[in-house]
Amino acid sequence: MENEVGDATTGAGPTPGEAPEPVITPLTEPAEGIPPVVETPEALAAVVEAFGSGTGPVAVDAERASGYRYGQRTYLVQLRREGAGTALIDPIALPDLSALSDALVGVEWVLHAASQDLPGLAEQGMRASRVFDTELGARLLGMERVGLAAVVADTLGLGLAKEHSAVDWSTRPLPSDWLRYAALDVEVLVEVRSILAERLAVAGKAEWAAQEFEAVRTAPPPPPRAEPWRRVSGLHTIRDARRLAVVRELWTTRDTNARQRDISPGRVLPDSAIVAAAQALPRSVPQLTALPAFAGKGTRRRATLWQSAIDRGLALPDSELPSVRGPKSDAPPPPRAWADKDPAAAARLTAARDVVAALSLQYDVPTENLLQPDLLRRLCWTPPDPLDETSIAATLAAGGARAWQVELVAPRLAEAFA
Repeated sequence: MENEVGDATTGAGPTPGEAPEPVITPLTEPAEGIPPVVETPEALAAVVEAFGSGTGPVAVDAERASGYRYGQRTYLVQLRREGAGTALIDPIALPDLSALSDALVGVEWVLHAASQDLPGLAEQGMRASRVFDTELGARLLGMERVGLAAVVADTLGLGLAKEHSAVDWSTRPLPSDWLRYAALDVEVLVEVRSILAERLAVAGKAEWAAQEFEAVRTAPPPPPRAEPWRRVSGLHTIRDARRLAVVRELWTTRDTNARQRDISPGRVLPDSAIVAAAQALPRSVPQLTALPAFAGKGTRRRATLWQSAIDRGLALPDSELPSVRGPKSDAPPPPRAWADKDPAAAARLTAARDVVAALSLQYDVPTENLLQPDLLRRLCWTPPDPLDETSIAATLAAGGARAWQVELVAPRLAEAFA
């Protein structure tokens, strides 16, 4: 889990007239110490029995190796439940955790930023019956900082260090400091959940939160991108089809190589090197390695591979070159172009944004959590007919808005559009 580091306390006193800074107590050790990593079927069976016999919600977290390994595979699963303690499970040694999932049917899972962890957990056979997302709860409460460390500090007055959030969790054996960090990530998550749930109820937002949590739990995986290579950083500097073809060939070659080696693509060849090669269009390996972006030992070692990809892009017939404009999309054009293309739609968008901004202030909820920005743009660009509250509500619901969002936003949008 990747989250921000909590605020450090200082010895400086408060400015006159200001409230004193809250005292944050560092959370440095798990209550029962660092548990051993579960990596055998026998140890897993004991965990399944213990957690199945536990009581109350279960705190769940997962660690990946983003930036180190290919994909978003889970490399450590952490759980904690009253009566069962904390378990750290190695999903590489134990890829099938469905028995643990079965033991927790009907139990609420407490996660922070659940959308990050649930897909990887599902690959291990772990699927939640119910979810409480502490990050989403914090957002709905209007908290300024919603990283786990900040939320723990706000709710419990405890300082949770996050210095190991971006390490290579595929490392084996895992260092004890990393395991301590992993255990602490679930140490107080259920306590945080209880406080946030109480605050949500007082604010009249408990039902909103329930709908958001269920939407996260049941969200389908995103559809594959039609042309994922167009996400190369710096691609906007490439403005002709031939160079785009070189980018595509280099990206495809890099992706294949990274997958085979189980290494993050950016470590195999940086995006900046792909763009540099597409701009220079070298015709030979010496020309390629003369580029500063290809001067490194690793890139030089595979220079022949990269030059072959460049050569394929240069040799493509014009009929097979990628479009400079990109694939066709049903998404509206960028809002900055609306005034020229459709002044009425531009006016609707301005009015709609004012409505959402006002509701955001009124209910202390971020605008993006009140209504998905893309859905709002689609509604304004292609409005329903008639443009009344009923049609607006149906359009929002069809686009994935939750019932509480529709109930809150649709009437105000209808008034603004009228």
